[in-house]
Order: sequence, then C-alpha cells, then structure tokens
Amino acid sequence: MNVLLLVLGLAAALALGVAAGYFYCKSRAATRQAQARTDAQSIIEDARRTAETTRREAELSAKEAALSVKDEAEAEVRARRAELSRVEERLDNRDAALDRRDAKLDEARRELSRQEEALGERAAELEAREADQVKALEEVSGLTRGEAERRLIGSLEVELEDRLGRMMRDRTLEAEQRADAEARRITATTMERLASDITAESTVKAVALPSDDMKGRVIGREGRNIRAFEAATGVDVIIDDTPETVVISCFDPVRREIGRVAMEQLVQDGRIHPGRIEQLVSKARKDIEKEIKSAGRQAIYDAKISGGMHGDLIRLLGALKYRTSYGQNVLNHSVEVANLCGMMAAELGANVKLARRGALLHDVGKAIDHEVEGTHALIGGRFAKKSGESDDVVRAISAHHHEIEMETVEDVLVATADAVSAARPGARRETTETYIERLRSLEDIALGHRGVDKAYAIQAGREIRVMVQPSEVDDRIAAKLAFDISKQIESDLEYPGQIKVTVIRESRVTEVAR
Repeated sequence: MNVLLLVLGLAAALALGVAAGYFYCKSRAATRQAQARTDAQSIIEDARRTAETTRREAELSAKEAALSVKDEAEAEVRARRAELSRVEERLDNRDAALDRRDAKLDEARRELSRQEEALGERAAELEAREADQVKALEEVSGLTRGEAERRLIGSLEVELEDRLGRMMRDRTLEAEQRADAEARRITATTMERLASDITAESTVKAVALPSDDMKGRVIGREGRNIRAFEAATGVDVIIDDTPETVVISCFDPVRREIGRVAMEQLVQDGRIHPGRIEQLVSKARKDIEKEIKSAGRQAIYDAKISGGMHGDLIRLLGALKYRTSYGQNVLNHSVEVANLCGMMAAELGANVKLARRGALLHDVGKAIDHEVEGTHALIGGRFAKKSGESDDVVRAISAHHHEIEMETVEDVLVATADAVSAARPGARRETTETYIERLRSLEDIALGHRGVDKAYAIQAGREIRVMVQPSEVDDRIAAKLAFDISKQIESDLEYPGQIKVTVIRESRVTEVAR
C-alpha cells in the first residue's frame, strides 16, 4: 500500500515536473519570440534611420555638385564673353586698318593711272622720235629697216657661231686632254704591271746537221729522200751552201714545225729513206698535235680564263704558238693582250672576264686565215660563234681592227690592249726598207692635202706632225684635215698599232728695225 502510494506519488511528481517543464519552456519560447520581435523592430528602425541619413547626405552632395558645375559654367561663360569682347575689339581695329589701307590703295591706283597716262604720252612721243630717227638713218644709209635688221642679225650669227666654235673646240680639247691623260695613266700602269719576255721569230726553221755529209743523205739518191720528205710534210727543204744547216720553209707554221721536228728526228736516227720518213713524219704530226692542245690549255691558264671552251678553239689557240706576226709570236701576244685587257678592265670597272676572253681569242682567226677567205678578225669571230662563244666575245674579236662597229667598253679595251702589245719596243720586227717606206708613205699622204706646208713622221712612225699654211687653213679646216689624213692612213697603209696625226697651225710676223 505504501509502495503503491509511493509509486503514485512519484508518478504525480513526475507529471507535475513534466507539466511544469512544459509550461516553463512555453513561457521561455514566448519570451524569446517577444524578444526577437523587439530586436527585429529595432533593426528595422535603425535601417530606416540609416537610409534616411544616406538619402539626406546624397541630396546634399548632389546639391553641392550642382552648385559647383553651375559656378564653373558661369566662370567659363564669363571667360568666353571676355574673349569675345577682345576678338570684337581686334576685329574693329582690323576693320579700321583695312579701311585706311583701302583708302591708300585707292590713292595709289589713282597715282598709277596718272603715271600710266604720262608714260603712254612719253611712249608715243618716243615712238614718234624713233620713227623720225629711223627715217633719218634710212635716208643716210640708204637701207630700209628690214635690210638693216637682216644685216645686224647676220653679223651677230657669224659672231655667235665663231664664239660657239671656239667654245666647242676648247671644251673638246680639254676633254681630249683629260681622257688622254687618264688613258696614258691606265696604259702605263698596265704595262708596268705586265713584264713579259719579247722574242722575235722568223718564218723559216733551220735544222742543224752533224756534218755536211748529212746533206747528201737528206737529199738521197736522185733526190728521192727530199722529195718524199716534202711530199709527206708539205714544206720546202732548202739546202744551200750554209755549213751544217738545212732550212725548212712553209707558209703554214704548223706544217713548218712538223717538218722541223721530223727532220731533227731523221738526223738523229740516221736511217733516212722514204719509208722511215713517212713513219717519223706521222709521229711528228701526232706529237705536234698534242703539243698544240697542251699549248692551248696552258694559254687559257696563263690568261686566267674561267669557264669551259670548245676543243676546236683550244686547238686553234695552240696552233698560234707556231704563227708569227711581224716576228712576234701570236700565242704569246694573245696571252699578253688578255692580261693587259684584264688589268685595264679592272681599272675601269668593266667586265674583266669578258675582256680577258675576247682578248685571248682576238687573233684566233690567224690560225686558219690561210684556209678561209676574209680578214683574221672576221674569220675568228665567225669561228668563235660556231664554237658557242657569246655574242659579246664574238663582237670583241671581230671589232678589234675596226672592221665592225664597237659597242661596249670591252670591245675598245681589246683593241687598245692589242695595240699596246704590238707597239711595245722590240715586240715586232720589220725590215729597214719596209720601215723607211712606211715613213715616206706617211709623209706623202699628208703632203698630198691642200694647205699642207711640211710633214714629218716621228716616234718611229707612231706619229706624224703636219705643218699647214695659216693663210689657207683655219682652225676648223685644221680639225677636218687631221681627220681626213687619219682616215687615208687607215685605208692606204698597213702598220702595227696606231698612228697619231697632229696638225700644227701658227702665224709668224717678222719685222726688222733699222
């Protein structure tokens, strides 16, 4: 019973505790809710007050900015008004100045009009006086105005033509002197840089014999050996009274060299009969052919030629080793011309390769000029063209003796180098009779022209000086006379290098005081 009461009591206490907790929690929640409402209301009020404050501050800032903009605008307006006032004042001043200037210009126009009228009256008066003077001059001179003008213009034309002629002559002489000085410098420099051996060769070959008895063996029984030798080689064998010597003569230098080699081998071998002659001549021909090609290749190397060259051209170059011109070896001359031409081209800034190639081949036609009709320059040009050389090289070859017109500086350089090589002292040889005849022909050509008083060939025939009569030859005729003499020398004479023609005109007046 007590336990039951205890249990009931505990249950009642528990229920009261639960009820009390419930009501306490409920009251606490109500209190928190009321507190939350109060806090929320307070936050809302603070936000409203902050927004109101911000709005008022923004309104104040906007008003301040508006006032600042207004003040700036008003200041700018005042500044512009002041500037406009100044501009208006300047314009007013300028208008006043323009008005004053217009007034002065009007006065100047009126003054010019008065002066123009006065000048017109003066011009009319002068024209009237001029007409009177012209009329008086016509009456005194007996010439009309047109005739007098024509005479005056004619005299002026003669005077101006004479002055122009003197000016042209002076300028031409000055240019020629400068060009001559530069040409002499380049030529002298080139010749100083190139020092080659100079040897003169003849057109016959002499073969030494061990004894005069060998002459009979060379001739053979009834001359069969010498006939067989001449038939196999195409040369002439001359056996005269010269001791221990046989002379080989032929117009073809290659055949002449073959004959010389074959004859020397026959003399060394000692077995001289027609069969042996044919064997040795055939061997000599092959040896000379090899030597020709070797000489051609060596010439290309010595002349510093780059690029390939046709085999036929190389062979013709080598054949020039056995050709002479006035005693000068043509192959050595060609190599020398190539080196001279290359040096001069380098001095002038021209095409060095083209100049060297054209110069080396310039006399290649001499190797076959006895087989083909025409001059060696044109023959060489045609052969070079067939062998694939360029048109510039072909023209340089063909033009080096002025047989066709020169077009480039390389053409001129080839001709110049050829003349320099041929004109070097001792380079070529001619007989005394031929030399004297050439000098006499030079003087006769000059003396054959009208107005020539005396003529002298000087500098070994490299120059001819012509003295003219000043009463018959003036300066213009003297220039034409020099040209005519030079052209006649070119057409009538054959000579190495070039010949300078100098015409001298001077007047001398002599009086004797007694």
